[in-house]
Amino acid sequence: MVFFTDQLLNALILGGIYALIAVGYTMVYGIIKLVNFAHGEVYMCGAFFCIVLLANTPLPFWACLIFSMAGCAALGYLMDRFAYRSVRESPRLAALITAVGLSLFLQNLAMLIWGSEPRPFPSHPFQAVLSLAGGRLKVPWKFLFIWAASLGALLLVDVLVQRTRTGKAMRACALDKAAASLMGIPVDSIIRRTFMLGSALAALAGVCYSLYIGSQVSFRMGVYPGVMAFSAAVLGGIGHVRGAFLGGLVMGCVEVAARAWVCPALGISGGYSTAFAFALLIGVITTRPAGLLGRPEAQRA
Repeated sequence: MVFFTDQLLNALILGGIYALIAVGYTMVYGIIKLVNFAHGEVYMCGAFFCIVLLANTPLPFWACLIFSMAGCAALGYLMDRFAYRSVRESPRLAALITAVGLSLFLQNLAMLIWGSEPRPFPSHPFQAVLSLAGGRLKVPWKFLFIWAASLGALLLVDVLVQRTRTGKAMRACALDKAAASLMGIPVDSIIRRTFMLGSALAALAGVCYSLYIGSQVSFRMGVYPGVMAFSAAVLGGIGHVRGAFLGGLVMGCVEVAARAWVCPALGISGGYSTAFAFALLIGVITTRPAGLLGRPEAQRA
């Protein structure tokens, strides 16, 4: 029972982290139909920003987290302003090549600045453990913080998109940018805000994951989570914020369940757990090409 509860906590935490990254992917794609392959590198930069602030300033952890999110929001602004803005109206292949090139550029820049060796995440007050069920279940406070931060951020994004003027403008741009512009919506500003919001969520995910594992913060740490989060966005329905949240949870749960039970039962390495998550993705998009919550789009003449 305790083992099952531990794995459930791991699945929820990993799924929440994937969901945070996937929301950034899906928001950008929903508006400008661009798969921002550099999004995983923004996630990596968020973790490094927090490490640098914790190691070199007297700021508390929560302040370092906020500054890291702000720094990555600024990075998202720069990415849109200097890399993606000029190729928005170009063929999709040009935008795709730009995204891949930007991803490689950020990886190498991070390696030059912070080195190629993985860094441990600094110690923090979340190392304490909460005892439940008469001491039979011990939950680290960092698990509770990660889940609360992930869920809270995703709920705030959902409220922003569904209930605010900016969110309505985002949805209008996603439907038809030309019509939105004619209605007086500043399309460039909305796209810029979308990049900044998605990048801030990626920074939060990077810090939460570093907090979760406590090590392996390196210039390539965004590659694997970026692929998993993009898969989660496709699974839930690319362009659908709630679908990205659901897809992240499903991918995290399947990966942890495969590592904990399926792979040992089959006598194979736990490293193959991602194969089961991708098998689920293939099965879903084969039967529902638009994803779990996505809707098929009609092609207009």
